[in-house]
Parts: sequence; C-alpha cells; structure tokens
Amino acid sequence: MKFCMVTTFYPPFNFGGDGIYVEALSSELVRRGHEVTVVHCQDAHALVSGRRDVVALPSSPAGVRVVRLHSAFGPLSPLLTQQTGHPMLKRQQLTATLAQGYDVVNFHNISLVGGPGVLALPAASALKLYTLHEHWLLCSTHSFWKNRERACDGRTCLRCSLRSRIPPQAWRATGLIERSLRHVDALIAPSEFTAGLHRAALSTPVVVNPLFPRLRPADNAAPAVRGDDFLFVGRITRSKGVWPLLQQVAAHPHLKLRLAGDGDALSALRIEFGRSTNVEFLGHVGVDALAQLYERARAVILPSLAPETFGLSVVEGMAFGTPALVHDAGGCREIVETSGAGHVFTDFDQLPGLMTRLIAEPAHWRELSAKAIDAARTRYSVERHIGGYLELIADLQTQRVRKAAAA
Repeated sequence: MKFCMVTTFYPPFNFGGDGIYVEALSSELVRRGHEVTVVHCQDAHALVSGRRDVVALPSSPAGVRVVRLHSAFGPLSPLLTQQTGHPMLKRQQLTATLAQGYDVVNFHNISLVGGPGVLALPAASALKLYTLHEHWLLCSTHSFWKNRERACDGRTCLRCSLRSRIPPQAWRATGLIERSLRHVDALIAPSEFTAGLHRAALSTPVVVNPLFPRLRPADNAAPAVRGDDFLFVGRITRSKGVWPLLQQVAAHPHLKLRLAGDGDALSALRIEFGRSTNVEFLGHVGVDALAQLYERARAVILPSLAPETFGLSVVEGMAFGTPALVHDAGGCREIVETSGAGHVFTDFDQLPGLMTRLIAEPAHWRELSAKAIDAARTRYSVERHIGGYLELIADLQTQRVRKAAAA
C-alpha cells in the first residue's frame, strides 16, 4: 500500500514524541514492503524554535520519501495557518502531494502544517486517519495546560490562550473542526483515556491502538548493570511536572535523578537545582545514549501535571525491563495499571517513598521489571501496533466497499 503521513514536525525538524512516532511508524511500514511519503512543515519548526540552521539528512535511513514544505514567506505561512485553520500559503504544495494516488493518508499533528482545513483537501479515494498525539482538536494549548500554570479545570479558552501566549483562534468557534473531521474515516487514540475525551466531544469514530517503543534492546544484548538512579525523559516544561519532581529529589540526597531532554524550563531549573549533587541535567540525548540510560535506570519517572495522551517514555523504559513511576495524569496511568509494571502516585510527597522502595526491595523491583518486559513484548510491541493499524485499515476498506455496494 501507499501511505502519506501529514505532520507539522518531523526529525530533525522536531521537538516531541509526535515526529518521533511518525518516523518510527513510517520505518516499520517500509520494512514491511509498503511505500511511505511524509509531508511536514519546515517553516513551522523555524517559527517555534527560532532557528533556520537545522540541516536535514539527504534521505531517510528507512527509505521514506520526505516532502519538506517551505514557503518564500517563511514563518508567516504557519502563522497564517494558526490564525485561519487552513493551509493558506502551502495549499498548492499539499494538494499536489495528496493527489499522488495514496491508499491511506494519516494525519498527525496538523496544527501548523494545515490546520483542520488540511483534512478536507482532496486525496482521491484514500482512507483518511488522524492519530491523536495531543489534545489539539479539543484545546488550543494542545495539552489542557491552563494559563501556563496548572491542568485545565474549566473552559476559559480565550483568557487561557492570551495567558499562554498563544494567538487566539477565532475559527475554533465556527465549527471548522467538526466540519473538517467529516472527511476523516477514524481517529486513532493511543489510550482509552484519550479516546474517551474525544468520543465525548466529537462524532468521528475513535479506535484505540497503544504506541510501541522505538528503542528496544538487541536480541543478544547482555543484561545491563542497574544503577540506583532514576530517569526522566521528555520535554522539560512546567506542564511535565519537572519542578515538583526536582523539589522532592533535592530534598532527599540519597535519591539520584537524571533528566534527558530540553525545553523552555531547562535554563531556569538548572539555575535553581544546579547545586543539587543528586540531580543531573543531560540535555538532548541521542538514541544510542538514551537506550543505555533506559537499561541502567532503576525506574522511569513521568511526573506530568497536564493529562498525557499516552506516555511513550514509560513503554520505552519497559522494553528494557525498567519499571515506571507516573503521576495520575491522563493515559500514562493505564499503562502502569494494565501492566502492573510500576506505581501511580497522586501526590508528589509519595514519590520519595516509592523511589526508596525500588532501591531497598530488590525482589519487588524484579517483579515489576518482569512485568515491564512482558507488557513490552505483548501489549506494547511493534508487531501488535502495526498489526492493529493495518487491521483498522482493512476494516475501513471493507466498510467502504459494502457501503458502495449497498448504494
């Protein structure tokens, strides 16, 4: 089959898990004999990062065809998309690409590559899917992070946008999202939590297909020597709960924490906690180094305050037999509850006790580690994810044929 992935960000023009997932999914599909084209907005990365010096690889290592959209007007293009909800300056490029005879067009983060309007662009007879990496269809901040200070506790969207320094989007009150979603065959959610939120608000069918870890230990790899340090992986922002996590760790010198990632809160947190000898800020970490961090950590900690759609770092750690400690915020809770491979905490005061237990009770740690490996090999395996993805496509194609025959 021929696939087209439409996304705002894609490595190396990328920030978070959405681009990483698109790259991993595309690579797995190509490995199975499918053709994949990825379309993304290079101008959007320049706008958000403030950088125009990022250099792309000449071609994808996985053999994926990459179309990097660029306008002569640069950052003005994604700004117009953000304000209008339509592709505007990139409509012609997107329309030409989507007309190339794809079987499936899978939209991902479309916030700056085309807004809801990109969903309605003609794509011949292709099935259209939309993967829910964030809560953008329901929230202009993408994450239900209100006023840049707390998880959303009620709809005051205009005020929140202004306080979050996001230009208000008047089109959100026009029904554009609902009209655009009529062109989409199904939404794909990584967790039941995320599916429930979108089923309650939208009429488009939602199917759950948990994500898979892009990093896995080699089949012949020797067991790593475990340390007593804990690991955070992700964007270092206030919504990720990094500040209360560091407060707890800094107050308990026997606990060690490494943080892999960057973000807008990194500089301030380095200043505040830089003297804590049990805290290490690693900044951006490459794939090989990140795999080593996962396999040597005592546990992965996901302390998010805003509701997560999933929790990719949790299942990546599980692939290496590393348990997880997660804050009760969104879809990350169900990963731990369904696997039994860790603990959920509702108050950050509980965290030091849970961390200490994983160090002091080896038998308990081994039990959680075994459950992590089992879950990574079954529920969160790449084989299960790709199988579920292709099965959904086959079901939708069958439904389309039946509707055509009945017409």
